[in-house]
Amino acid sequence: MTINSNEKIVTLSYDDLVSACKQVGDDDSSTDMGMDDIIDRAFGSTSPNSLGIIAITDIPNLSALRLKLLPLAEKIATLPARELEQITAHEAAYQVGWSHGREKLEGDKPDFSKGSFYANPLTDNLVETMLERRKYLEETNASRENGVKQLLEWDASKQSVPSDGDMQQLAKSNPAFFAPNIWPNESIPELETTFKEAGELVHHIGTMIAKCCDDYVSSRCPGYNRHRLEDILRHSKCCKARLLHYFAMDASSSNTKNDDTDFSNWCGWHNDHGSITGLFPALYIENGRIVECPDPQSGLYIKSRSGALVHAVLPPNSLAFQVGETMQVHTGGLLQATPHAVRGCASANVTRETFAVFMEPEYHTNMDLPEGRTVEDTQCAEAEKWLPPNVRTLRSRWRPGMNFGEFSNATFAAFH
Repeated sequence: MTINSNEKIVTLSYDDLVSACKQVGDDDSSTDMGMDDIIDRAFGSTSPNSLGIIAITDIPNLSALRLKLLPLAEKIATLPARELEQITAHEAAYQVGWSHGREKLEGDKPDFSKGSFYANPLTDNLVETMLERRKYLEETNASRENGVKQLLEWDASKQSVPSDGDMQQLAKSNPAFFAPNIWPNESIPELETTFKEAGELVHHIGTMIAKCCDDYVSSRCPGYNRHRLEDILRHSKCCKARLLHYFAMDASSSNTKNDDTDFSNWCGWHNDHGSITGLFPALYIENGRIVECPDPQSGLYIKSRSGALVHAVLPPNSLAFQVGETMQVHTGGLLQATPHAVRGCASANVTRETFAVFMEPEYHTNMDLPEGRTVEDTQCAEAEKWLPPNVRTLRSRWRPGMNFGEFSNATFAAFH
């Protein structure tokens, strides 16, 4: 299979993103600095070379935070089995705490190539935070505070589940979505603070990107709520971060097939199902030492809109952001997710550490299309034909009328 080495990730400096956000927002404003073109090349469904990803560069303090957080992935993965069991949430379908060999991305084969530690960086207990917000909104005069009024209009849970008791019952029956965080505070006391700091940084930048995406979509879809994506990321407390440790490859897992599976032996081909995913550049470790990746063919691979296979190399001191399927639905297909995978390192004893933050709506947020867009717009047949064989189509898990919780449950069922 031929790798297209000419396709590059679209990049934007952090300072330019901040400046662009200051220009976006008013109903009559137009995007400055060619932001419309940047979003189109990075995420746009009509751009044939779009990779569904953008890299934000020159982020203050990112390098130090990366070196502080990512080595903790290996530290978690090498904890004694007894301590790993203490941070494993079987009842939550392994969507909180430690998970290893529970995910199925390549057919029905469990994925043992990586281990993950999951937590919500914005709140330790999602349902408690949602209930506290309800109480605050009820006690506040919404007509006097515009921000509170907007939040009241955005929060769909009150209309769907009126009583606090029903909300708590919903959380008990959906632990994969609502289970509280578990931290290995005795074994790795520094993890919680560092994990949350990194997650909040990614969330902050992701919200700015969402604001620019809103401006792009609203200029092409008159029936679109121009604040939809930004409001989801700004208000939603449902955010799942994943600290990943990729175990060193063995000889039997080496890259020899020259097909799609040859590029997915560290992480199988998939689309992210949330709104937008933020991703740290990977760190490689050999025998306890941080090293440069010794295998130039290892790392993240993406299938472009035109089916090209691209090795996606992130610039130094950057964060990558990828479109998820929920954003694909909410924009009526104007922005679309791309399948991606991770190819293993051919050198023995080398592990890979990274951190992904999945920013997404809360359970009751609707998954309806914007006015004027159709299911056919959202589920582009041309893009579907380039999906690797094991990637489930969006149409197999989503239908109009669903809320995000229902869509998430359908996705969990498909991959676990």
